[in-house]
Amino acid sequence: MSDQLSNLRVVDEVLTNVARGYTNANLIGTNLFPVVDVTKEGGKIPQFNAEAFRVYNTERAIRAKSNRISPEGRTTIDYVLTEHDLEYPMDYREIDEDLANLELHAALVVSEGIQLRLEKITADLSQNADNYPSSNVAILSAADKFTLETSNPFLVIDSARDVVRSKIARHPNTLLIGSSTFSALKNHPLVLDRIKYTEHSILTEELLRQLLGFENLYVGKSVFVNDAGEFVDIWQDNAILAYVPAKQQNVARNIYEPSFAYTLRKKSNPVVDKYVENGKISIVRNTDIFTAKIVGADAGFLIKDTN
Repeated sequence: MSDQLSNLRVVDEVLTNVARGYTNANLIGTNLFPVVDVTKEGGKIPQFNAEAFRVYNTERAIRAKSNRISPEGRTTIDYVLTEHDLEYPMDYREIDEDLANLELHAALVVSEGIQLRLEKITADLSQNADNYPSSNVAILSAADKFTLETSNPFLVIDSARDVVRSKIARHPNTLLIGSSTFSALKNHPLVLDRIKYTEHSILTEELLRQLLGFENLYVGKSVFVNDAGEFVDIWQDNAILAYVPAKQQNVARNIYEPSFAYTLRKKSNPVVDKYVENGKISIVRNTDIFTAKIVGADAGFLIKDTN
């Protein structure tokens, strides 16, 4: 096979659609950092403060002036997208056995790998206390940890909810907790006491969502392998409360809609392409261009060290 053919890069529309539609229920970061398409790889986006969540007086008397919104105080933050790519090699002898299914498997593997990287990025950002106002962080003392039977997780979470509401005049609608935090909550006496008269004998994620009064509740179950070769939870023993605007059906998300955070993705990504290497190795490659940003820190609250 000629060198020209070996270096040929061909975008595969079928595998690209597979990558764009790929989801994994264990990967929950984009529920906290919803994806918004952008056309440029760098620029400025709005940074949201209390002004963005204000409820305005809209009543107007006859012949009175219109109620004008003042854009003063609006700030922006810079963003730069980063390219992420993974590729999967297939020997021609493997391809001869089952080309279609092997290519599909390759596309899923590289899609999973890039999404797991995004999961780690969003987890690191949202679990870092430095990314919040000091008033929006609670590091639990030994007496308040959810693993202690005499603690009160409801009070801790309600206090955090009230802080967010005092900052943006809206309740946080989303709660994201690590797997170990969920384990502590589902075994806590106060939680069990509230479900003992229901038809449920085991606390589910949905039941916990209802008990705590959130529109959305997500439990982080994904893990990664650290430099020591150990499996580590991506979402630690933390709880993150946030206001995330609901996705409107058939309407693309808008970066100007106030939110705790966003994932900015280059429009028309990800893309899956194929090329041949050394005449015998076929490569399936996934390329995605994105960055994750906290754009409204006042709209979030971090509860650290729940266990």
